Amino acid sequence: MATNPALGQLMRAPRLIPWRNWSGGQSCLPAARVAPKSLDELRTIIQQAPGKIRPVGSAHSFSALVPTDGTLLSLSYFNGLLDHDPKTLQAEFAAGTPMSRMGVPLKDVGQALQNMADIDYQTLAGAISTSTHGTGKTFQSYSAHVCGMQLVTASGEVLDCDSQRHPDVFNAARVSLGALGVATKIRLQNRPAYRLRERQWIAKTEELLEDIDKNTSENQHWEMLVVTHSDYALSIALNETTDPPTPPIPPEEEGGNEFVTLIEKIDKYGSDLPGLRSSLLNSLRHLASFDDRVGDSFDIYANVRTVRFNEMEYSVPAEHGPACLREILKLIRDKDLRTWFPIEYRYVKADDIPLSMFEGRDSCSISVHQHYQMDHHNFFAAVEPIFWKYNGRPHWGKLHTLNARTLQTLYPRWQEFIQVRQALDPSGKFLNGHLSSILGVS
Repeated sequence: MATNPALGQLMRAPRLIPWRNWSGGQSCLPAARVAPKSLDELRTIIQQAPGKIRPVGSAHSFSALVPTDGTLLSLSYFNGLLDHDPKTLQAEFAAGTPMSRMGVPLKDVGQALQNMADIDYQTLAGAISTSTHGTGKTFQSYSAHVCGMQLVTASGEVLDCDSQRHPDVFNAARVSLGALGVATKIRLQNRPAYRLRERQWIAKTEELLEDIDKNTSENQHWEMLVVTHSDYALSIALNETTDPPTPPIPPEEEGGNEFVTLIEKIDKYGSDLPGLRSSLLNSLRHLASFDDRVGDSFDIYANVRTVRFNEMEYSVPAEHGPACLREILKLIRDKDLRTWFPIEYRYVKADDIPLSMFEGRDSCSISVHQHYQMDHHNFFAAVEPIFWKYNGRPHWGKLHTLNARTLQTLYPRWQEFIQVRQALDPSGKFLNGHLSSILGVS
């Protein structure tokens, strides 16, 4: 009798292989690591695997969504464009497809994602599960553009979900944290392929905040990278264009990478002399210059990130964004908190997904980072209460310290998700310690 190769990995004496995320901040030693090659193999693994199962994508979540001592399940074989409709501009991808491998296939069929994050390392399923997003007052997260998906539940049942079929499951599964089952196919609502122009400039942070309405209304996509211990920020605007593409540039010059490298060097030599450090950082406006870039949307949105970090991000109501950022910067300055990574400041439009950070409200997303070799705990612990003060919701894929007791007060439709999860996975097969804590499952 033929042996199912994926199931065979579960049946053999375990050869424990450690898992670690991109930053090195999360790790585990799972009893088994499997990568099924077909839907039938996947169903068999889910039905017969002992203990817990956690799906894993590109290991780019900073929070503890993945770690397990049970089965770590990769969808690396569930990859590529499966179908598309030129009339509706919808396209279906296998859920394990890296976002970095979606741009060209979509362009080849005349489509493009409506917006993208500035990192495209995530798999599609991982990005959807955590409500990953780009920036722009009129643009929603990836999850809001999902119009259909296939989900394999804890019992091995295959559910094809959309607004008409299993609508309650579909609505919850658009941001699921991997707690409802394993997504295998995802259909997205796209738009015609397009090009973008990127413009970058350095300006005083306070002036950029005072011009928030102008910056966010005159640019389709606008964000800033705020340099801590200085008065300045790198402002980045992306707008659609029909201009011809510009020549490619080295990855280290993309999306502020060169700017971040300069900041790192200044911190290295000036961190023991705060006055000198501030003076050098403020001088960046004279040292850095930027040429406009034009290219396919997917090439301009996403950047190569060569410096590793850990990250905490909260989304606050859009109107509170400037006040929240000012308070964080004041704390860093007054306490001389050790950090040099820029603070990322973006906007996202509201949606209607129960566990989306943007459910029911336009939001400002503020991200604080710490170099992966520097301890982030004290820095993040100092900043996090400021996010709470402004009714912030934590990004599910990034570090935070909240549990279900607090989280359920931040999400008006919390119980909708909890009820769907309980119905689909009553035994908690897809939970780990972190998910049990944030979802309130004992």
